[in-house]
Amino acid sequence: MAVVIKTNIESMVVQKNLNSATNSLNNAIERMSTGYKINHASDNAANYSISNSWITKLGSLDIATENASMGKDMLSTTEENYNLVTGHLQRVRDLTEQASNGTYGSASLKAIQSEIKSRLQEISRIAANSEFNNIKLMSGAAILANGVDIQVGLDASNDSVINLASTIFGDASTNGLFKSDSALMAIVTAANGGTAISNLNTEDGYTALSAAFSGLKKSGNKWIIQTETGKRPKDTLASLDTAISTISSRVTTLGAAQNRVDSAISSLGVQTQNLTSSLSTIRDADVAKESSAYIQSQILQQASATLLATANQAPSIALSLI
Repeated sequence: MAVVIKTNIESMVVQKNLNSATNSLNNAIERMSTGYKINHASDNAANYSISNSWITKLGSLDIATENASMGKDMLSTTEENYNLVTGHLQRVRDLTEQASNGTYGSASLKAIQSEIKSRLQEISRIAANSEFNNIKLMSGAAILANGVDIQVGLDASNDSVINLASTIFGDASTNGLFKSDSALMAIVTAANGGTAISNLNTEDGYTALSAAFSGLKKSGNKWIIQTETGKRPKDTLASLDTAISTISSRVTTLGAAQNRVDSAISSLGVQTQNLTSSLSTIRDADVAKESSAYIQSQILQQASATLLATANQAPSIALSLI
């Protein structure tokens, strides 16, 4: 082999190996410091693309879980308020049945009327103030005319949505529960001295309806005992049963919806867990493997550096020939 000065092939070979060892060392350091074996598309183009897609899905799954949790909170809020309304209706029914007994005079019936009126007012107050994120839940508001969609999936398909029917959010005020009952309203009109009531959610409406439930009727400026057949307290019990049944039906529907939302949350949790596991497989660095690669590259780098110094001195042998 010729002895040359201008070209040092040995040095070039060692430099190549030194660069390779240094790159491997840097890759191992990067992977151990980030915890990922894929930090750039050049590391693994296919898996880089897949991991980005899965990261996007995981973000969407997190949002879907939050959506479902908020939906569950809304349903719980609605149910609890309906339970309050049911309690007031049941008490009104008890008082109405009590007033149906012919052993009470007008003074006692007025006391019953007073409590019933307060209960009716509270029912309307609860209905008016029951809300979630500024959404009225028991007032039949237009915003809920088409029900409520809870987005619990990742796309626009029906399988990704749980729809809550608008009937769940119907008007649960005194007017909403009783105004459409024509038979009851006839009794209320009679109790109001023959004057019809257009809106039960008013002072006159609460007074007239509570009078009908307690067995009183307006006569001039006085309230006297209602004696007319078909217009006594017992004749309003069926209307109260209907109102209680209406609320119970809504609560039953709420319960079924809560079960669906709970199921959706569990399903989302399973998807998140499985996808996270798969993402870890293709993206997370094996620290034991990378630390081994780091030591190996470090040794090769040090060896190459030492050999490079030797290779760089090889052309100096030409001086001994001069």
